[in-house]
Amino acid sequence: MSRQLHLGVFVETTGRHLAGWRHPDVDPHAPMRFDHYRRLIEIAERGLFDLFFLADGLAVRDRAAEKLGRTPKAHFEPLTLLSALSPLTHHIGLIATASTTFNEPWHLARKFASLDHLSNGRAGWNIVTSSSQAEADNFSIPTIPTPELRYQRATEFVELVRALWDSWDDDAIVADQQEGRYFLPDRLHTVEHQGEFFRVRGPLTVSRPPQGHPLLVQAGSSTQGIALGARYGEVIYTAQTTLSDAQAFYSLIKGLAEEAGRPQDALRILPGLFPVVAPSRSEAEEKFEQLQSLLHPEVGLAQLEHHLGGVSLAGHDIDGPLPELPPGKEFTSRAELLIKIARRDQLSIRQLYQQVGVARGHPLLIGTPADIADFMVSWFEEGGADGFNIMPGWLPGGLDDFVSLVVPELQRRGVYRTAYQGNTLRERMGLARPVSRYTKENIT
Repeated sequence: MSRQLHLGVFVETTGRHLAGWRHPDVDPHAPMRFDHYRRLIEIAERGLFDLFFLADGLAVRDRAAEKLGRTPKAHFEPLTLLSALSPLTHHIGLIATASTTFNEPWHLARKFASLDHLSNGRAGWNIVTSSSQAEADNFSIPTIPTPELRYQRATEFVELVRALWDSWDDDAIVADQQEGRYFLPDRLHTVEHQGEFFRVRGPLTVSRPPQGHPLLVQAGSSTQGIALGARYGEVIYTAQTTLSDAQAFYSLIKGLAEEAGRPQDALRILPGLFPVVAPSRSEAEEKFEQLQSLLHPEVGLAQLEHHLGGVSLAGHDIDGPLPELPPGKEFTSRAELLIKIARRDQLSIRQLYQQVGVARGHPLLIGTPADIADFMVSWFEEGGADGFNIMPGWLPGGLDDFVSLVVPELQRRGVYRTAYQGNTLRERMGLARPVSRYTKENIT
């Protein structure tokens, strides 16, 4: 079979667009209703998606009162929600976001191992280090650690979690009722980890996950984030807006993975993509303009200021260009991307916040199924992506449109599956099951 692209859906309560919750087809109470997510995951599985990807944050971050009261802030904890959804699905991968800065390795290792068992091998962990002081304020941390410290901790954290997943051999549990032997003690391992950030003895209280290790997903695009993804990531969620930038990132991170001793095919690159699709381009434009008309200016401006690291744009004409930003200020990779887009495309502040309110640094595609498929196939075949993380503007309608209109077009072109294959998420992603570090061949 020829190479097939992979699809995930990036779920942000009622959609990626900041005004998605105001769409007339959206239940505004959906963020805290289980049936909303049940319907979403059923649509995604109907579309044969690989991943159901739950974003998360550990604080109500926005301090701007006008924006705060105009955006949905309530949402479920991802691992709890995915555990509830797991028996209602059969194939799709369940990806939960969890922070290495505000968790402990033993806890997360156990939770993701449990989800992997509950879902028969479909769990994945989206590794984030968190960068918000608002989140630190909820964890008795006076000042958010520097990026260097956060990524040092994350590296030790991930290595330790992987060791804990190996603490039970695959065949440790024999459950011999006749002999009265539940497990073989020599196949249970303590980790005995003592590092810069953690001291953990182990083992876990959960047997080895069906996948060996739940899938590791990573989305950092800073220098440290790329290094972490190259070393451990198996699915890389990223943001580029041009094919040349996507090709450069694809080549960079796969090359760094190889330098870290991993084969280049050990990771899949899935850029985010915001599609608005309809049978005709004019209908697609109408759908998009309807969304844009729902974006409140206070919300758009506050979101832009947030993505620019808290830089205030008060007093500037919103129909004028982005002003010169404070010299010497360090910006995140996402902020640098937005500044680059604003300068390159000569966008006004209003136009930029409208982009931020929509795709936030990811490609925005408005068109027919063929238009969307042309873009996706181009990136897929020309070294820019192994698939895409679809970011519908409003939910469930935007996802249903994609599954009903774009998926058949991709199938017609022979680049997307017509049925699920394999039993676990790793098998469907074409990724090897990790061999335990405690097997004889790894010890000798």
